[in-house]
Amino acid sequence: MGEQAHNVFISHVHEDDGKLQQLKSLLRKNGYDIRDGSIDSAKPNDAESADYIKSEILAPRIKWAGTMIVLVSRSTHSSKWVDWEVEYAHKKGKRIVGVYAQSEQDAPLPEAFEKYHDCVVGWKYASDPAIPSIGPRPIRRRNPQQLPARAVSPSQRRRQPRRRAAH
Repeated sequence: MGEQAHNVFISHVHEDDGKLQQLKSLLRKNGYDIRDGSIDSAKPNDAESADYIKSEILAPRIKWAGTMIVLVSRSTHSSKWVDWEVEYAHKKGKRIVGVYAQSEQDAPLPEAFEKYHDCVVGWKYASDPAIPSIGPRPIRRRNPQQLPARAVSPSQRRRQPRRRAAH
């Protein structure tokens, strides 16, 4: 895990810049080599035109990233910028992963994130290697022979005898 760099864009509200730095530290501490393309107080954006910001600053950074991470806090759900970033990432086929800010698992999810996310995890699980949240999107298999052993394909369901309810 630590050998492979992950290009990410971390969508967040600027009020959460401190939490953003904590998240990047947590991921690095647990072996992720993170290259973050998001804008924060350390890399400010001085542009004033929303169209310019979207097309010339945010869009190229989101395109560059393999995964979008949304830092979910109590402030995130009302951000039109976060919604735009998530919608754009979805249009570009990016993996969209949410991480709840520390002690904010009750925070409402942004509207676009609610529609398009791949997964959302709590703070302490953000860097758990058992959760393949930051790496590339897993291949979704449609062939019933490739389903996990506990899954039952529709054709297998038809072959199973029906059980009668006990009276």
